[in-house]
Amino acid sequence: MAPKNEMGNKRKLPSRSKDSNTKKPKYEKRPPPPPVDKEDSISDDSDFGDDAGDDEEGGASLSWNKAQNNGRESTAPKDADGKTFERGQTSRESHQKQKQLAQDRKANKPLADELTRAKKLWERLRRKSHVPKEERDKLVEELFAITTGRMKEFVLKHDAVRVVQTAIKYSTQERRKMIAKELQGTYALLAESRYAKFLIGKLIVEGDKEIRDLIVPEFYGRVRKMINHSEASWILDDIYRGVASKEQKAILLREWYGPDTFLFRGAGEEETAPTAELSVILEKDPGKRGPIMKYLLDLTNQLIQKKMTGFTMLHDAMYQYYTNVKTGSEEAKEYMEMIKEDESGDLLKNMGFTKYGARLVCLLLAHGTAKDRKQILKMYKDTFQLMSTDPYGHLIILTAYDTIDDTVLTTKSIILELIGKSEQNEVSNIVTLANDPNARLTIRYVLEGASKVLFDGSHAGDLELLEQVWEIRKTTSKKDPETRRKELVASLSPSLLAAIASSPEDLIATSFGCQLVTEALLSCVGDKSEALKAVASTAGGDPDAEPEEGGEESEALTTTPPLPHISKIPHGGRMFKTLISGGRFDKSSRKIVQCDPPLHFADILYPVIKEDVMSWATGPSSFVVLNLLEVEDFSHGAELRKTLKKHKKQLEKAASEETPEQKAAREAVKPNDEADKAAKKTKKAGPKKEKPVGNMGSKLLLEKLG
Repeated sequence: MAPKNEMGNKRKLPSRSKDSNTKKPKYEKRPPPPPVDKEDSISDDSDFGDDAGDDEEGGASLSWNKAQNNGRESTAPKDADGKTFERGQTSRESHQKQKQLAQDRKANKPLADELTRAKKLWERLRRKSHVPKEERDKLVEELFAITTGRMKEFVLKHDAVRVVQTAIKYSTQERRKMIAKELQGTYALLAESRYAKFLIGKLIVEGDKEIRDLIVPEFYGRVRKMINHSEASWILDDIYRGVASKEQKAILLREWYGPDTFLFRGAGEEETAPTAELSVILEKDPGKRGPIMKYLLDLTNQLIQKKMTGFTMLHDAMYQYYTNVKTGSEEAKEYMEMIKEDESGDLLKNMGFTKYGARLVCLLLAHGTAKDRKQILKMYKDTFQLMSTDPYGHLIILTAYDTIDDTVLTTKSIILELIGKSEQNEVSNIVTLANDPNARLTIRYVLEGASKVLFDGSHAGDLELLEQVWEIRKTTSKKDPETRRKELVASLSPSLLAAIASSPEDLIATSFGCQLVTEALLSCVGDKSEALKAVASTAGGDPDAEPEEGGEESEALTTTPPLPHISKIPHGGRMFKTLISGGRFDKSSRKIVQCDPPLHFADILYPVIKEDVMSWATGPSSFVVLNLLEVEDFSHGAELRKTLKKHKKQLEKAASEETPEQKAAREAVKPNDEADKAAKKTKKAGPKKEKPVGNMGSKLLLEKLG
């Protein structure tokens, strides 16, 4: 507290001007030290040693103290040992001295000389294009001479592990096995290293099954610890996802169910391959259900809370948990809430790109309420385009089509993002969707449903999951499936028809594109006239003319050969044939089911190909002309029949002569001499069937003409 004067007020400074208030108070200067004679200022050599000479040359004394520096610590530069460096030494000389001390310390460490030489070899080897093969082989031999027998010491050093990785890269398979065996017992430790973990990946990628079987078993019993480690978790998950065998994956995943499940198998499992199917394990040991489910829930929740949600192992374990809780139970509801509580959406987004993660999201959509589905869709905002091309992510989009009753929400959340909100992006996006093997399902599924043509062998698993979803939605969705599909078709139709009308050439350039155009024109609602005219216009021109090539500038820009005429492409002919028929073929009734309203595409196409109709009738797309004669709504049938009769000899020639396709197929088949000789010796060998020759469409046209 400030002292008070006699009147009881706080003491105040004497009044000063404004400028004087900003200045610091003045203090009395310390009196200068008494003068000292030069002779007295120089001490005896025993007190200062060699530093005395520095004083004589005008240098400052090295023995500063607080009294000589007004009570402040000395700021004189010091060397690495904390001692002041000698007078006259520059900053550069000081740094050089420190650098030399660091080099001396490194030189005193174990394997210093070997490590220095190995680094020099690595510097040379890493520049692959600058080193001839013979020289590289010599460098690799020298590198192995240094590292063999010392691999463990090298890989545990952050600056030496890259040397071993280079040795693996250029070594033979036998040497890789030698390295893998030498490092046995250290792989769990290496996986936790920031740099050495890449060595494990290098060994597995460059190695074979024997090396894999040396590495993977070292992770058994350590999954819980490693999956929570910031470095080891990723290499463990990479091995689980892409390298481990089916049995090894099962053993690793069983550790998520608790130590007892990993260490001891159930009854009857000792002699069979281990299984990670939790339903099978619980069926054999029902009494362990409580501990297993609790252990699994705790471990998955632990990773979710730590935001470590990108692991395939995690998604597989979560799928096993959810499929083994009772539908509609509190466990199932709490698990869904736990997944939805991730506000950032990283968990659901990561799950969308793994097999069982995507399947789990599909089940959540099927079992969830309308509010749950809306919240899940919200998490995938701006991700649907990427998901549509993913082998697993597209399944979530198909499930959303089948389970969400609010089709307006589906249109705004999914369809608009897939196609694009602007007309400029619509065509390019639809072309991408049409030609991608996975994305094409997300747009054609709405149009044609679960057809076998759409779900081929590579997507058979998709159909199995969708059938499961259809069964679940009977109790969770209110809207009729066909009504839902028609509403989605109505929202998709304007964009598809506009894209076909504006850029038909881009869409029909591929087989998948032709299939999309066909399904869109058969299934979409609204005015299709412009789209039909645009598709018909692609058939113009002489089919027998050589495809036009661009000039020198276009050749410099692209090496893609010019596309042949649409009639020469098989999928082009099938597209025109289906559109002329005006509907899809129904196997049960053995008839074509016409679309409503009828397309009348025959009348639109014929004026375009009228002048070159004989080239069509005798070419690969001859069945297009045959369909023109067969459909009932074709108004130019008599004219076409007259033209064909006029050129009957041309049809006969095409029907009897070998087509270019048949000739190419015959020349591609090389006769097997041994097989021919064996066939001749066999008494029961029947006459060889000859393949038909000639254009089949031309033959049928001749029969039609009589």
